[in-house]
Amino acid sequence: MSSQSVSGQKLTGIIPPITMPFDADGNLIPGAIAEQVDFMIERGVDGMVAGGSTGEGHTLNDVDFTASMKAVHDAIDGRVPFLAGLIINSTRSAIERARMLKGLNIAAMQVTPVHYLFKPNEDATVQHFRTIWEETGIPIIIYNVVPWNYLSSDLMLRIMDEVPGVIGMKQSAGDLKLVSDLLHRLKPENVVLTGTDALLYPAFSLGVHGAISALTSAVPAVTAKLWNLVRTGDHKAALDLHHRLADLWDALPHDNLPACVKYCQHRQGLALHLPRAPMSPVSDSQKGRINEALQALLA
Repeated sequence: MSSQSVSGQKLTGIIPPITMPFDADGNLIPGAIAEQVDFMIERGVDGMVAGGSTGEGHTLNDVDFTASMKAVHDAIDGRVPFLAGLIINSTRSAIERARMLKGLNIAAMQVTPVHYLFKPNEDATVQHFRTIWEETGIPIIIYNVVPWNYLSSDLMLRIMDEVPGVIGMKQSAGDLKLVSDLLHRLKPENVVLTGTDALLYPAFSLGVHGAISALTSAVPAVTAKLWNLVRTGDHKAALDLHHRLADLWDALPHDNLPACVKYCQHRQGLALHLPRAPMSPVSDSQKGRINEALQALLA
């Protein structure tokens, strides 16, 4: 299995989660993925993730997972780093999924803590990520998204210190103090990515290394512009763009967020695909709000 060296180039910038194209019966359409990958690259993204939350990774069975990862990998064709998302509930499941990536060039895996009812203690959590790394050899980004297994900054720093294969984390709760604490105490070789769409601008200003979030998938060119504005110090323009992005974010309800992201992509030229049931497709009222916010943002 090919993977990035732990000491290799940092993952930085705008790294959108690919949405998964499903038909009316919930079948994956792997042939529709390449169009989206090209769309992202043409808009200046710095990498891509498949199998994340926006990509409905929690719904993918083993066949879907294998097919979608290969389709995204082949469409990227080495042009930007490729991350594989693992939304899993056991160490064994994570290793089994990782082995399905054999033969693919994976920069890192984005791996959730376990997310069912029972929360492992800190030692077990460290061992969970250590075992995944030792068994796969693929660098790991912790996807800190689970409210009832929300990893503290102390625990994430401990994991990154004790497990060399854990190269960073994506912080998805709206906790800028945690982000600030991580950045202040982080080792130089590690990365902190943000997944908090409402706070991309302040996170970028704090110095996060990049973003993996729904908005980076819905409007990749705009989020890439925001990233570049902050990097060049044009905070007046960045703040204005932040407010316009906030209007779009307010139009993307969470219960069917992946469907809304697919609709945003469709309004920019991609084919419209459905979410996997029981998630609801975009309603007419949602389309109206999204259209209004997109028109103001992309004008």
